[in-house]
Amino acid sequence: MSDWNEDAAHDLMSLGGRFALLTRGEGSWLWDADEKRYLDFLGGIAVNCLGTAHPVFVEAVSKQAATLAHVSNYFASPGQLELAARLKRLAGTGDAGRVFLANSGSEANEMAFKLARLHGKPSGRTKMIVVEGAFHGRTMGALSLTPKAMYRDPFLPAVPDVVTVSRSIESLEAAFAAGGVAAMIVEPIQGEAGVVELPEGFLARARELTAEHDALLILDEVQTGSGRTGTWFAFQREGIVPDAVTMAKSIGAGFPLSALITFGAASELFYPGTHNSTFGGNPLAAAVANATLGFIEETGLLDNVNARGAQLRAAVADLPFVTGTTGAGLLIGIRLSAPVAAEVRAAAHERGLIINAPTEDIIRIAPAYTIGDAEVAEFLTLFSAALDATASAHSTMETPA
Repeated sequence: MSDWNEDAAHDLMSLGGRFALLTRGEGSWLWDADEKRYLDFLGGIAVNCLGTAHPVFVEAVSKQAATLAHVSNYFASPGQLELAARLKRLAGTGDAGRVFLANSGSEANEMAFKLARLHGKPSGRTKMIVVEGAFHGRTMGALSLTPKAMYRDPFLPAVPDVVTVSRSIESLEAAFAAGGVAAMIVEPIQGEAGVVELPEGFLARARELTAEHDALLILDEVQTGSGRTGTWFAFQREGIVPDAVTMAKSIGAGFPLSALITFGAASELFYPGTHNSTFGGNPLAAAVANATLGFIEETGLLDNVNARGAQLRAAVADLPFVTGTTGAGLLIGIRLSAPVAAEVRAAAHERGLIINAPTEDIIRIAPAYTIGDAEVAEFLTLFSAALDATASAHSTMETPA
């Protein structure tokens, strides 16, 4: 086999490092071209909710691919209709809800941005409120909603009238008091920022303010949706109802798919010609999503998400250099006592554990919903070894009391 790193450098865009050449997987285990085995506790960044090559996924793809894979958006398909009805039910939209199916989280958030513009246009309101640390995607509209200079600055000027607030209710109230707000988009838990939870009462106040100012509340649940936090949507943990929610990642268990779900009057804003997608909601994607969500629901798998999440939080709390955890369900941020997350990630990878370092002092894990005692035990063994190796390299690192 040729040197895959050389091939990647020669043929692929230079957009970031690649840690291994993965060739196959089973459950929460992956193998590279040299047959090194890895325990995947990142799940393709919160995507592989059933692990890899799960029989439900394989059967759904195989069966639908042999029947009907794609039709244009001039037609509907049974699976598409089934999925839309399922998502309305799981989100609790009632009859007035509507669903648009796309291919990625960025696409869903692009459509949400357009939804906000359609809502605000009659009254001349164009402001979109976002929260510091947010990540909503890399396409130009979604990127304009992402207040992270490293991602956004190379592509300035961004779409105008995006207002960034801090993670405080006071900042939120001030932004609405200034007027002109069409909508607010917010992640219930900020995954890319390091699994950052919003202050208590923040989302409830956002719901109050958007209602008072006739603005839309749009929740970006690309990472938190589809059961990742132990409920079908993270907003259901808060006891609020948004005007729209976006989702992607785990909805297709590895097959590209996303959705925008609208509630109430927001469902009437789009009209023919204002949006569409060639591949969105194709029969193959819909079949996989229906099979995935159906399996999660029928087997009560969200109970395992909650139980294993609690188990992992309790277990890592006693490890050296861990100062706490954030997140919910199986979207977990592990706080470290020093800015060595990248080193811990590398040490874990060397030992056969896939995790993520979104910030200098946070490790993010998002394993499959199907993990059991064996996967948890192996994770703790490998993660502890990675922490110990990092500690040895930093003998002066202060160990928390």
